[in-house]
Amino acid sequence: MALSLAACNSEGDKFDYGKVGLLITGTEQVPVQRFTVDELPSTYAVTVKATRRTASDVIVRLAIDTALVRTYNAQHGTAFYAVPLSSVKLENNEVTIRQGEALSTTAQVKVVSTDDFIEGATYVIPVTIQQVIGDGGEVIESSRTLLLQISRIISFYSLENNQNASSNYIFPDEKMVNLSNYTIEFKVFSYRFGKVGDIKRVLAIEGKNEEEANMFRFGENGSAGGDILQWVLPGGRCFSSTHFKTNRWYLISCTYDGATFKMYVDGVEDAQASGSGKVTPFQRFELGMSWGNYRNSQFYQGRLCEVRVWDRALTASEIAMGFAGVNAHSEGLVAYWKMNEGEGHIFHDATGHGYDMDWTDTWRDDREDGVLVPHDYSQYIRWVKDDNNKVVQ
Repeated sequence: MALSLAACNSEGDKFDYGKVGLLITGTEQVPVQRFTVDELPSTYAVTVKATRRTASDVIVRLAIDTALVRTYNAQHGTAFYAVPLSSVKLENNEVTIRQGEALSTTAQVKVVSTDDFIEGATYVIPVTIQQVIGDGGEVIESSRTLLLQISRIISFYSLENNQNASSNYIFPDEKMVNLSNYTIEFKVFSYRFGKVGDIKRVLAIEGKNEEEANMFRFGENGSAGGDILQWVLPGGRCFSSTHFKTNRWYLISCTYDGATFKMYVDGVEDAQASGSGKVTPFQRFELGMSWGNYRNSQFYQGRLCEVRVWDRALTASEIAMGFAGVNAHSEGLVAYWKMNEGEGHIFHDATGHGYDMDWTDTWRDDREDGVLVPHDYSQYIRWVKDDNNKVVQ
């Protein structure tokens, strides 16, 4: 996913192969490459190549320069984190292109620890050409730096839906936030879908009295299939173009920038609708369909995790980097329920902003008369962790 973000180098996708010069191998395609870290230490081999055979030995000194990550983020709208220097080593940093050759000896980048990593952050190691000794031509600036994106396989717990747990958590009045621009995100893993009209409701983010709701459900009438996700948004509706499949995870990201509602599926824009200009009050979280007897007939059979509420519209690049998780202290992140507790009945807000949800204290309209009744549904909270719950960061 990160490779799709990293579009091109600073020369775009028109790298000039006729230039005489030096570059880090691989950067003529894209400057960001995945570095899969399965175990520690993990090693990535880095070489430098010349665009022609050298007339004499050329020594190239490489370095890790974390300041270059800020530069790249500013130019490309990404949100990479520079790797902590305590976590990485660069060995054999002086490589040599022998006379008459075009490829250097090998340097090794090693990830030796992840202890200082922030959960949810996507780290890169910026390896750059620092100095050239000898005549191999000038460094091609667009290919001076290689960004190694650290990719790890992460196993996680998620909530396994139970229709009896369908209910609402209402936050105190002092926790209400008006959202004029926002993003709502969550990950789903579906066991089955029904036909059109067989509605399966996932969740809703809304005001205390359900006003200006952002609600998400599969199978609504008017859609092209029971596997189509509908976003009921303030003043309108939006259907996904994607036909969702069972037994795989999807990241749903829905943004509003004050003018346009956009739905992204796995970081790719999928659908959009015109905006209402309305402010959305956030004070209530609904799990499933809690109204009356509908919690059974509209029960969504699947898993849920990584639910996030932001007070700004994320960019496509930011969304694409959040499939495995995000930094809980990211700018504009209001509430973040990872739903990976693995035990208990409290959905903890990772931001520390105080939006924990205790499922002993939920509310629902049992008689469909507008009267909310308190319910303790803690016994119906189920957690699952298996081979399906793995993600490559």
